[in-house]
Amino acid sequence: MSSVLVQRPAPPADSRPASSRRRTRVLALSEARWALASLALFLLALPVYLSGGPSWLWSVLFAATYTTGGWEPGWEGLRALKDKTLDVDLLMVVAALGAAAIGQVLDGALLIVIFAASGALEAVATARTADSVRGLLDLAPTTATRLLPGGGEETVPADSLGVDDTILVRPGERIGADGQVLDGVSDVDQATITGEPLPISKQVGDEVFAGTVNGTGALRVRVERDPTDSVIARIVKMVEKASETKAPTQLFVEKVEQWYSIGMVVATLAVFGIPLAFGDDLSSALLRAMTFMIVASPCAVVLSTMPPLLSVIANAGRHGVLAKSAVVMERLGQVDTVALDKTGTLTEGTPRVTDVHPVPASGLAQDALLALAAAAEHSSEHPLARAVVAAARERGLTLAETTDFTSQPGAGVIATVSGRTVQVGSPVRLATTGDAATDDLVQALEEQGRTTVLVLRDGAPVGVLGISDRLRPDAKATVAALTGRTPVLLTGDNERAARHLAAEVGITDVRAGLLPQDKVAAVQDWEAEGRRVLVVGDGVNDAPALAAAHTGIAMGKAGSDLALETADAVVVRDELATIPAVVDLSRRARRLVVQNLVIAGIFITVLVAWDLIGTLPLPLGVAGHEGSTVIVGLNGLRLLSERAWTNPLAKGTR
Repeated sequence: MSSVLVQRPAPPADSRPASSRRRTRVLALSEARWALASLALFLLALPVYLSGGPSWLWSVLFAATYTTGGWEPGWEGLRALKDKTLDVDLLMVVAALGAAAIGQVLDGALLIVIFAASGALEAVATARTADSVRGLLDLAPTTATRLLPGGGEETVPADSLGVDDTILVRPGERIGADGQVLDGVSDVDQATITGEPLPISKQVGDEVFAGTVNGTGALRVRVERDPTDSVIARIVKMVEKASETKAPTQLFVEKVEQWYSIGMVVATLAVFGIPLAFGDDLSSALLRAMTFMIVASPCAVVLSTMPPLLSVIANAGRHGVLAKSAVVMERLGQVDTVALDKTGTLTEGTPRVTDVHPVPASGLAQDALLALAAAAEHSSEHPLARAVVAAARERGLTLAETTDFTSQPGAGVIATVSGRTVQVGSPVRLATTGDAATDDLVQALEEQGRTTVLVLRDGAPVGVLGISDRLRPDAKATVAALTGRTPVLLTGDNERAARHLAAEVGITDVRAGLLPQDKVAAVQDWEAEGRRVLVVGDGVNDAPALAAAHTGIAMGKAGSDLALETADAVVVRDELATIPAVVDLSRRARRLVVQNLVIAGIFITVLVAWDLIGTLPLPLGVAGHEGSTVIVGLNGLRLLSERAWTNPLAKGTR
């Protein structure tokens, strides 16, 4: 009976372990709850205030806004004072209260809401990163089957395994510990550790890792590392360590926070105390000091930084790049080295048949060879088999009758197709007649970085299929646009495949066969040289490097939960071309921030000098202060426009 290939249903979206979807709810964070309450109260008070409603009503609402949004930063500021540290957060609360004291209630409330929202966003980002690190532990199984000396077996917690224990790993199970294969042959999917796109054949003497997925064969494995020292456990530790030791990032304006804070407090006290000491009346001295605090408060300075960065965050978001904070956007413009992962980043992460070569003596055409191989592979769940079947589906081929299907772990499959015995699998494992033409085909394809699949019919080779992970369409142009920022390839894949792909896209610096700790070491070495490294990856094995880098970007569609949470930004639509575009946008935002700081500085200087030298009327001071705030705010919003998003790929190499 013949059959026509049909699309297999995809697994349900919720088929992932529940643990991988575990997230801290936003409203479970006190910072988020207080910020939301403050914003809601502000939005309630605003129309009442602007429409001239009852003063008692908007006064109560604004007072509640100040309390809900300001008590946490105020309390943290007071705690910082105990450590002899003065920060802008506390000054903002004081400035807001000062504004309210002289009648500028709206200005003060707006300041409170901005700072409360900023604190909430930071708390959410921290909580999500912690969630993802905890979720990584779920990749390793909680139990393992330990073999007993007398020949029996027992199920034990995986974390109780000791070195030299022997465990049995059945088909489809996750391997419970790092160790060495004592018996059995199977294909193991270890993409979570090395990033290799295809399962790796494992046999006696080969190393296997905890958390990787066994294929169709059974393995006996001797445990060689304590569970607390397994590769997957070390990834957890590396992510946590990198997140903790990575220098706290600050926006440019925050780098002068201490000096500005101290200077503003001293100056305000002087403006109040000196005239009072020389006989000025209390009311006049207090008004002058409050006016000084208003015009000297860093509202325009804060808005100099945030609107441009928030604008580019929104613009990038419209084009499929989600940056997690304004700090991320600032840092993207500083990078001078870009380290790219291979599988799932430069490539699509899915094996595809790229070459179909019948042996001349077989008498088969390409479609006939592919249909023969797909018929034999149709019942297999191996990724290479799925690639062969998908290629036949794309060509609309009809498959012949297939019976007596058998899967041979590490070698391939054997089946009876239209009454003839067909074998499909690794050229190394399948016994052949040593046909020279077949050997030449295999060698030629492997030199091109392909994974080869040999097809035998009744024991004789009839063709060779070449399979590889397809390069993303925009990979080469993206690398060209990043030239000048030293693009490097960091991958756990084998040297030959890595160098072949690097040559295709124009990367000359290739680091292949790397485990997660090797990627981190490479990033740390570059950082020690003073380079600012952008790491782009998608897998669990990339997460430590993403955390250790100056900035990390994850590919969103196939990215692991840990990579998505650890990275500073996510490319949602997997369009590599957006990476050089968003770096360029970040550089423009940094230039605009400098412009705004100059504008804000000029306004503050002029207004402060006027208040100190002459008598600055409070309404005029507020107007000047608010005017500077509006100017820098509007200037920053220019980066929201569609014209601000440039396409570096259209410009060629930068």
